[in-house]
Amino acid sequence: MRLKGKVAIITGAGSGFGEGIAKRFAKEGAKVAIADINAEGAERVAKEIGSSAIALPTNVTDRSEVDEMFRLTIDAFGSLDILINNAGYTSKNGSMFDVDEKTFDRIYDVNVKAIYHATLAVAPIFRKNGGGCIVNVASVGANRPRPGLTWYNGSKAAALNLTKGTAVELASDNIRVNAICPVLGETGLLEEFMGMEDSEMNRKAFLSTIPLGRLGRPSDVAGAALYLCSDDAEFITGTSLDVDGGRSV
Repeated sequence: MRLKGKVAIITGAGSGFGEGIAKRFAKEGAKVAIADINAEGAERVAKEIGSSAIALPTNVTDRSEVDEMFRLTIDAFGSLDILINNAGYTSKNGSMFDVDEKTFDRIYDVNVKAIYHATLAVAPIFRKNGGGCIVNVASVGANRPRPGLTWYNGSKAAALNLTKGTAVELASDNIRVNAICPVLGETGLLEEFMGMEDSEMNRKAFLSTIPLGRLGRPSDVAGAALYLCSDDAEFITGTSLDVDGGRSV
């Protein structure tokens, strides 16, 4: 098992990509904290995993709740080795002029400010432990934006830049920071990203932009996260891994 003895926090793990990461990490021997603003989703995933998981209802945009997330994880499992900043938020695919300020602020609070809160909170913990691993889940739209998700794509581009900057600053503490850039995935936000009903015809149009011919799956992102957090990637930091079926080519 590639993560035997490791402890990980995965935000936004009550569904979608985060759920996939949590379940894969648990299968690979890790103890996992399922952090999600959706308490019911977090509880469900933790229950399905079993004794190696705990559910932590957490608003990642609130620093006090983020600090409590780390405290409760360490109280439960005794240490911490991995942080996956996966929680995300988007507006519905459409004109940038249709996104109101409240929605814009929410996008940047969840997709950018949450990374700020979590990184500042976890860095002292990892320093004390002699190192650690952070993975920020960004988006293929950060590198290859398309019309319809302008503000969301900008927030994910910020996440990529933050990944590189924090990787450089934290390298001397043996803290690795990397990012994953998934393509449109089979998650609860699928129709928001598409901006339309998930019909066979509409999905076919989106699939035509992905050379490998299918949507991303939680298992795809989980595999990438597993690699970046394993010893196989011990000399990799400050990079982003596209998990996009070739869409960015």
